[in-house]
Amino acid sequence: MRKTYKALQVSASGELEILEKKVQLPSSKQVLIEVEVCGMCGADISDIDSAASSEVPRVPGHEVVGRITAKGEDVPNCWKIGQRVGVGRLAGYCHECMQCRKGQFHLCTNQLYVGATCEGGYAEMMLVLHTGLIAIPDELSSEEAAPILCAGLATFNALKKSSAQAGDSVAILGIGGLGHMAIQYARKMGFKVIAIGRGEHDVKDLRHLGAHLFIDASRADSIDQLKSAGGVQAIISTVPTASDVAPFLSALSPQGKVILLGAGKATLEISPGGLVGGERCVEGSFTGTPYESERALDFSVLFEVIPRVETTPMYLANEALAKLRAGKVNYRMVLIMCKELHADCS
Repeated sequence: MRKTYKALQVSASGELEILEKKVQLPSSKQVLIEVEVCGMCGADISDIDSAASSEVPRVPGHEVVGRITAKGEDVPNCWKIGQRVGVGRLAGYCHECMQCRKGQFHLCTNQLYVGATCEGGYAEMMLVLHTGLIAIPDELSSEEAAPILCAGLATFNALKKSSAQAGDSVAILGIGGLGHMAIQYARKMGFKVIAIGRGEHDVKDLRHLGAHLFIDASRADSIDQLKSAGGVQAIISTVPTASDVAPFLSALSPQGKVILLGAGKATLEISPGGLVGGERCVEGSFTGTPYESERALDFSVLFEVIPRVETTPMYLANEALAKLRAGKVNYRMVLIMCKELHADCS
């Protein structure tokens, strides 16, 4: 086994710097992963900004795909050396807290968050608890699988929680990394899909993804357009700004749901009468368990729901991060790990 590996750690300036780290052997319940790729998520920006102002060094990244190279003595036999696995936002549940006892493993109170409160996947190697592992189907490339571990899982679970039935209208608010996955999943689940974005979008491309209708949220009549389309049974909101969500609540059908995925800090203003009178509901949805991740991956294989990705070698991570901050990524960015971070990964 190699003795050192390279990792991209957040510096005080917020830049990602290449460091040489010593390989640590896994504990009894951990596995050591040799990372192949790691997706770049919008949440990485806040993780990086937080790490830059903290005294605790951090390697970001929580859409990790790689292969098991070593495992602890208490890791179940279902996980094999050489097996391709994924790690999402959650670093593994404890089996001991009240939420785990209820079977709500994604809400484990002792769980660490990959790339935020523990080391992430912008590195050649990574340690993780076996309870955080996700099996990757052979039919998906590592580059395709990585974004599904976050953007795919979040939108897949939100649609399942929406209570919408096949044939119902579902609006996807926000057409980006999460939104383009939500559009595809919603279409394959049998919904009438209404994509809501701001400004100019390639309508033909949205239709190719699965949208039946596009509404420009920047237009003054956008709410009327949604109402004239018959309203919607569910709104899946991927935007972080509460003021962008609130106006569309009036187009929600009775007993409809708004599922919030964008974790903004601003207050969401809601009229109680609209909720009570039509038995409407607003709720949040927070990622999912490794099992649910595998369900999302399997669904993606069965119905060819594939993320649109740009790839870049990890030694160009700072350029990729700047592009992500500027909102210029074509849906999702995936960093390709190299044996040598300074080498050409092509």
